[in-house]
Amino acid sequence: METQTHKTHRPSNKAEKKTKGQGKQSGFNEKAFAPKSGRRAEREGRRNVEREQTRLHVPLVDRTPEDVPPPVIVAIVGPSGVGKTTLLKSLVRRYSKQTLQEAKGPITVVSGKKRRLTFIECSNDLNSMIDIGKIADLVLLMIDGSYGFEMDTFEFLNILQAHGFPKVIGVLTHLDLIKKQSTLKATKKTIKKRFWTEIYQGAKLFYLSGVLNGRYPDTEILNLSRFISVMKFRPLIFRNSHPYLLADRIEDLTPRETIRASRGKCDRTVTLYGYLRGTNLRQSTKVHIPGVGDMSITSVKILGDPCPLPDADSEKRRKLSEKKKLLVHAPMSDVGGVIYDKDAVWINVPGNFTRGAADVPLGEGEKMVMDLQDVDATLADTVSRSQIKLLGSSSMPLTVEAHEDAEDCESLAEDAEVDEEGTDESEEEDLSDGNEAEGIMEEDESDSGLDSGRANRGRIALRRVMRPISGPSEKERGGADIAFADSDSELGEGEEEWDDRDNSPPLDLEEDVDDLSDEIDGDGGDMIAGPAWKENLSAKAAAAFAEHARRKRRKDWMGSIYSSRLTPSQIVNGESEVSHKEDLSSADDFFRPKEALERKDDELDRTKDILSLESLREWENEATLDSLRSAFITGDHTPVDGVVAEEEDGTEAGDFEDLEADESRQPPPPQDAEAARVAELAAKKAELKRKFDEQYDDPEAAKMDFYDEKKEEINRQLQINRAEFEGIDAEARALVEGYRPGSYVRIELSDVPCEMIEHFDPHYPVIVGGLLPSEERFGYLQVRIKRHRWFTRILKTNDPLIFSLGWRRFQTVPIYSLDDHSIRMRMLKYTPEHMHCYATFYGPVSLPNTGFCTFNSLDGQTSMFRVSATGVVLDVDRSTKIVKKLKLTGVPFKIFKNTAFIKDMFNSALEVAKFEGAHIRTVSGIRGQVKKALSKPDGAFRATFEDKVLMSDIVFLRAWYSIQPRKFYNPVTSLLLSDKGQWSGMRLTGEVRKEQGLKTPLAVNSTYKPIERAPRRFNALKVPKKLQAALPYASKPRAMKPQSKETYMKRRAVVMEPEEKKAIALLQQIRALRKDQVVRRREKQSERKAAHRKKAEKEEALRADKEKEKRKEIMRVAGLKSKRETEPEGGRPKKKRKT
Repeated sequence: METQTHKTHRPSNKAEKKTKGQGKQSGFNEKAFAPKSGRRAEREGRRNVEREQTRLHVPLVDRTPEDVPPPVIVAIVGPSGVGKTTLLKSLVRRYSKQTLQEAKGPITVVSGKKRRLTFIECSNDLNSMIDIGKIADLVLLMIDGSYGFEMDTFEFLNILQAHGFPKVIGVLTHLDLIKKQSTLKATKKTIKKRFWTEIYQGAKLFYLSGVLNGRYPDTEILNLSRFISVMKFRPLIFRNSHPYLLADRIEDLTPRETIRASRGKCDRTVTLYGYLRGTNLRQSTKVHIPGVGDMSITSVKILGDPCPLPDADSEKRRKLSEKKKLLVHAPMSDVGGVIYDKDAVWINVPGNFTRGAADVPLGEGEKMVMDLQDVDATLADTVSRSQIKLLGSSSMPLTVEAHEDAEDCESLAEDAEVDEEGTDESEEEDLSDGNEAEGIMEEDESDSGLDSGRANRGRIALRRVMRPISGPSEKERGGADIAFADSDSELGEGEEEWDDRDNSPPLDLEEDVDDLSDEIDGDGGDMIAGPAWKENLSAKAAAAFAEHARRKRRKDWMGSIYSSRLTPSQIVNGESEVSHKEDLSSADDFFRPKEALERKDDELDRTKDILSLESLREWENEATLDSLRSAFITGDHTPVDGVVAEEEDGTEAGDFEDLEADESRQPPPPQDAEAARVAELAAKKAELKRKFDEQYDDPEAAKMDFYDEKKEEINRQLQINRAEFEGIDAEARALVEGYRPGSYVRIELSDVPCEMIEHFDPHYPVIVGGLLPSEERFGYLQVRIKRHRWFTRILKTNDPLIFSLGWRRFQTVPIYSLDDHSIRMRMLKYTPEHMHCYATFYGPVSLPNTGFCTFNSLDGQTSMFRVSATGVVLDVDRSTKIVKKLKLTGVPFKIFKNTAFIKDMFNSALEVAKFEGAHIRTVSGIRGQVKKALSKPDGAFRATFEDKVLMSDIVFLRAWYSIQPRKFYNPVTSLLLSDKGQWSGMRLTGEVRKEQGLKTPLAVNSTYKPIERAPRRFNALKVPKKLQAALPYASKPRAMKPQSKETYMKRRAVVMEPEEKKAIALLQQIRALRKDQVVRRREKQSERKAAHRKKAEKEEALRADKEKEKRKEIMRVAGLKSKRETEPEGGRPKKKRKT
């Protein structure tokens, strides 16, 4: 064994086999995949083109910002008991690694680098399903696999179809209740087929097998979450034109004393928090809260993002500590032990809690309680001990003298209260253990608005806004003794001028102070007669003036126009907002800069400006006019000797200074005119050459189809919009274009009904939908409507109907009509079967092509299908009238040859005069016309007919009566009720009687009675004897009188003998046997005929097949013969056929 040697390893030949056939193949072999049949190739090409065309859609502008998009709303919808809450908790745990004890309201989590998801559970309520269907970007439609589809699922799908269909993913649950594998497979197949019928072929359907430890299996949830995270969403038309917000938090800011005085029945001031979606929201926009009503926005404020997208810092922090990863924002749920409910904050600490346990991770609520416990002084004491600095570069704090009067104390107390309210509203107070005074100092500096360079990064933890504030420098904190002016005005510039300088630093006070200290040292340290800031004022003023003149070119027009309370005339005259502010306290140490205002010659209100003659005399000088001629299009633009005339300041003659141009974007220095012209010509030639090369090399590539052109145009416009607002301040931009989607805002609403706060339930969504200016008014809408095929009852005109149109849900009374051959809009009493009709009703104006759906009742106890009709808006305030058929009837009371007097149709001669010349008819079909009114009786008239009418005829007139819809609008205020599903609007009289148990009153004349008609007796036709004699024999009446006497045959008695009776009986039996024999013979004969007929048909079919084959053979031979005859002579020689 020791002497045995190992065999050398033989290399495998797998690599050789792999590379064996690669040398022969070079590139793609087109022949290998080419279809054999040309027809099949054409069919495949046509199918590929059709598939490519179905992929295309109408290009829409996606208004969602690319940098920070709003969270995607994922709605979990399904019937009761299907597992919605379990799926929500499983998905939240998958993304945030946190287990929710109770899921309420919207829950926002981070799902990736550029995507956040907002999960919301839709309760089994029709109002909630309508609201969720209008805002959801993705719907997880849950289906009970053991039961199948329910009516609520189909109702929600029809609601989605009316309001813009979002992406839908099916989730099949309760499959563990099906034990048999074959039954499970068949159930999946059946539900999938039905789901594809309702959504589209190929819609995604996930299967959840069962529940483990209170949630679904992690593998199945992982697959579902991966599919959700990579989905692409197409903008829907209605949401792409309206701003809206899904409120994830609500607060009541009404003073408690007002609520107590009114016993809780006063209107409230409410703030709603959430992410903006759709388009930009302006503060002047009217909003509608579905279930509450229309509201006006009091204020809008952008807050820090409570659930920010991950960046580099957050990723580093996440890697260091996994427990700090709070990527979930759910104020209405119990995340972190903190629940925001109306106007209170509830902190829940489960189990036992020990303050000294440092190894146990603390929740947010526990930290808040511990911070409150660590505070050893009140807010007033903290403010009194705080050091407030006027400027960020100040070293000495402002001091309060002890001998100040009561008014100063009151003003300081008011300022402290204002600061306290501001910090409470924005949730930015964060008192540390040993640094309270410094925290308040930084807060006051942030309120002063001087530190405009800081960035609001948003919340890195749940509901804690962290703002890095740049405080004083180390040199300033070191206690350097810096002297300050008593007011801002004496430093040379006001507060607004610092803001207008594009974040430019103020004067370098530290260097000035150093200079001052040097001067003081040089003088020997003697006592200064005046304050130190008065030293070297001329140099400071010169430096400030030079800095101001340099910065004055950049004018902030956005801030002047939109961020000012001055009128346009005041801005043009050079007035500043500082001069119009009122002094709050006369004894304060704070002063404002004084600016000299130009005095006007006349302060009266005039439409024309007063012109001075002295200022107009300079325009009489020809030299002045010649200097401006080149600035106009009619002037002379040719330079003299090729040299452009320049003025003393170095600018071209006639050019105006661009006040809006940034200093960093100054135009290049003027070049020689000839060189500029040559450069422009070269650029134009290069562009023409590039276009020619593109068209010459590939002319088809240069052409873009309609779809690509539209997309390119949309992208180009978006780039222009972004570039336009790129350098503008965030506040000015919000005033101009509104607050952008994706930002987390706080909206304050006033005059909100108190029932919304008292009966607030986080299980029902609160949506703030922005209204367009045209949607704030009311009018008559014309829509195209069709009754749903599953709704059992027919819709009747003037019956109340609940519309879900736009953001609103309201009840109104529609009138149905139909276009009568483009002549008139004829009213319909009922909606037609299986076809569209028109409906006109009074309500809030909506844009054309806006979809809607209607309901007869929102009650959840109804067993039938609740979606009664769907449709789309056609027109607003249309001028066409809806007419109703009107039949007026009358009877003749005097008849002439072709003329008759008609009564009981009209009541007066005036009504007759209105209908003169109208066409009338009788029931028998005789047509006529109204002529003139008669004097007596009232309402009678003379009419002519085409034939003589009878006294028994009824004359009727067909007319059209114009009707107008009723002005009835009843908004659905379901959120104001304690039981959200019990809203009831206007009901029909029959429903009220049924509920109260009342019988329908019957009029005596309206009761049905049996009709008793007396039999009509007609006289016999009497022909005179002379006429009978003249008639031919065939036409003479044969009037035979009935026999009055009985004949012999009736009077005689027939008595048969016994032998006769036997003979008659025998004959009857023989006849019966004969009849039976004939019947049986006919049946057998019919059976034989049927068998013979079948046999003949088979023979005929065989004969036809033989004839067909024979004809085929004949035609084949004839075709070969004609083919040989048409072949060229140089072809194959023909062979003689043997006979």
